[in-house]
Amino acid sequence: MVMDQVTFRSDTVLSDVHLLLPNACHLMKRLNGVGQPVFISKFRILRDCDEKEPSDGSPVCERETAESSDVLNVPRDEDGDLEVVRRPRNTTSNRDAVCPIILSQSVPALTEQDEDSEEDEEDGARDIIKIEHTMATPLEDVGKQIWRGAFLLTDFILAHSSMFKGATVLDLGAGTGLTSIVMATVAKMVYCTDVGEDLLSMCQRNVTLNKQHFESQESEIRVRQLDWMASDFCTDADLEFCWTEAEVEDLHDNTTFLIAADVCYDDDLTDALFRTLYRIIGNLRHPSTTYISIEKRLNFTLRHMDVSCEAYDHFRHCLDELQQMTDGKTNFLIEPVKRSFPQFFQYERVEQLELWKVTAERP
Repeated sequence: MVMDQVTFRSDTVLSDVHLLLPNACHLMKRLNGVGQPVFISKFRILRDCDEKEPSDGSPVCERETAESSDVLNVPRDEDGDLEVVRRPRNTTSNRDAVCPIILSQSVPALTEQDEDSEEDEEDGARDIIKIEHTMATPLEDVGKQIWRGAFLLTDFILAHSSMFKGATVLDLGAGTGLTSIVMATVAKMVYCTDVGEDLLSMCQRNVTLNKQHFESQESEIRVRQLDWMASDFCTDADLEFCWTEAEVEDLHDNTTFLIAADVCYDDDLTDALFRTLYRIIGNLRHPSTTYISIEKRLNFTLRHMDVSCEAYDHFRHCLDELQQMTDGKTNFLIEPVKRSFPQFFQYERVEQLELWKVTAERP
């Protein structure tokens, strides 16, 4: 199959995580089931953290790889935006345009080379997480990219690993599965959920690619479909990634933590998320705590003729409504989490990143 020239449409978005990574960190592997290029990137967990504090007050890791140094020293213009040096066009070139030939499409089975590459045998490979993802997707496929909110949540998990030790956790809108994979290094069972067969298949591949991080801990990740627009779990045995009755029972009987990273960018989906949270938490046997990470994305709107953040404002409105609920069954306490925990991944922890804690208790 010949891949057409990549073009950006008005609804095409690219995560800053991929934009700031050096090109050497990206390796195109294949095309997925809907024809999108799939890349694989490697992210190192920086374990050697000191007490130095950056400008935002969060401790950072002292150890720095060559890749991370490149990320921090990217050129910027006078406004602080990324400065992109463009190659001058040569209109007199006689070279013919060449399109790459894609030899494989869809989702091939993982090979031994995928799971155990020579690079993974190097010292320190236990701290490398490999993630398959796409880049520059339309809005409906942003879950196939990695976002900074996921890194903020994984930082929190690693900094408070004792709190999640041996727990059963539900990951809502898991996307590529990064947060579930990190959570499984300390938790006993992680239900990694999202919607869409293509996205869930990618997530399952990422779980398999990183199984060495959690199988040694006798932990487990189960990738399952959870549609926030639906009223219940999908238990149709004819569908891939469906739930069994035993899994639904285990979720209700043992879950004590729920997590969600960077999922509140659409008002309808945000409403559906909070309806799903309320429904599931109401069926849990034990009190639960939910952690939601979000990046406040500022946009200039013609309606306001000013910079605004409507998606974030709606998210905060939903948080307030949840806390004010008085149904006599569950009391919700909402509080922000200070970002004073160490940074274990190399990304830009901008001030717009926030982490919220939702505590649910029976009255």
